[in-house]
Amino acid sequence: MRGTAVIAGIGQTAQGKMPGRTTTSLNVEACRKALDDAGIEKSMVDGLFVKYPTSEHRSMYAQTMAEALGIQPRIGGVWDQGGAAPSSMISFAAMAIEQGQCEVALVTIADNPRTGTRQAYERGWGDDAVFGWFGTPAGYAMVARRHMEQYGTKHEQLGAVARACRRHGANNPDAQLRRPLTAEAYEASSFVVDPLRRDDCCLISDGGAAVVVMSAERARQLGVGAPVPILGFGQGQTSWEVAQRPDLTSTAAAVSARTAFAMAGLAPKDIDVAQLYDCFTITVILTLEDYGFCAKGQGGPFVEDGRIEIGGDLPINTSGGLLSESGMPGMQLVTEAVRQIRGTSTNQVAGATTSLVSNQGGIMHTHSTLILGSS
Repeated sequence: MRGTAVIAGIGQTAQGKMPGRTTTSLNVEACRKALDDAGIEKSMVDGLFVKYPTSEHRSMYAQTMAEALGIQPRIGGVWDQGGAAPSSMISFAAMAIEQGQCEVALVTIADNPRTGTRQAYERGWGDDAVFGWFGTPAGYAMVARRHMEQYGTKHEQLGAVARACRRHGANNPDAQLRRPLTAEAYEASSFVVDPLRRDDCCLISDGGAAVVVMSAERARQLGVGAPVPILGFGQGQTSWEVAQRPDLTSTAAAVSARTAFAMAGLAPKDIDVAQLYDCFTITVILTLEDYGFCAKGQGGPFVEDGRIEIGGDLPINTSGGLLSESGMPGMQLVTEAVRQIRGTSTNQVAGATTSLVSNQGGIMHTHSTLILGSS
């Protein structure tokens, strides 16, 4: 399936604090922009893949969205993989198209936890919440602490991830947080859950984003202006809560990436730019290791000295990621990957022909990988 499906259009709403906006209206806006970008009418859409909104998890949400969009899809539904859902839904859409289940698919996510409810982020996590295991940051803090103890990873290396994303976001006019971060400001920021500081944690954002997926052949027939081929995809899942895992520093990202690289016929050395899920800075370090960009335990040294910034060996999160552009769970990483291949990013990596996306959900429970390229 390498290159048989393409992302034909992308759309994104404003991000940040958007009072009065419902998840439905945000999804509709993102979808409209994606269709406009692809240059096609909504009447052509016969597949609809929707991520459930974390702040509004309700039954038959995809049907609500289809009604709001004014379409009657043949196939689709709502996916619950947390932040791994966007890339997974794109892969499901590509497979459905390959098997003739639909021809043109909309894949969309939207949420409004900043002005709606944050209950999904603030709730206790698992049965151990009564003992203080409360909120998502606690799980990532446990993972970060174990990585530090096992491999000597330093606070400064976590900070290097935050500074890279904030540097790129500061140059993105559409980013929610456009303030660069110095090493001194990072060290001075307060702890949320030790060893994670405020700047190690992603934003909470209202917003939406969507893409149009179709076959490469269909895109040629329709004269789509800038289709981006999907070269590879893969998934991996961990079925245990953090406290039950035998290893806190290895994740299902390794399985997901291995599958995607094999499908694409590529290796980590072939990737020009990466959009890595950065709900917390430790996630980026673990993903770099599990994807094979560096050896296990070497993620900390890998991110030092500007290696993951524009001009470095592997620029990441070139629109700012979840730490600076938007806390939306993952689709903004896909839209930026598309822009990099099109050559239209605000922080364009010169000569980029391959762009990788990592999406991750829960506390490293689910993982999904997408590799895009120019051919």
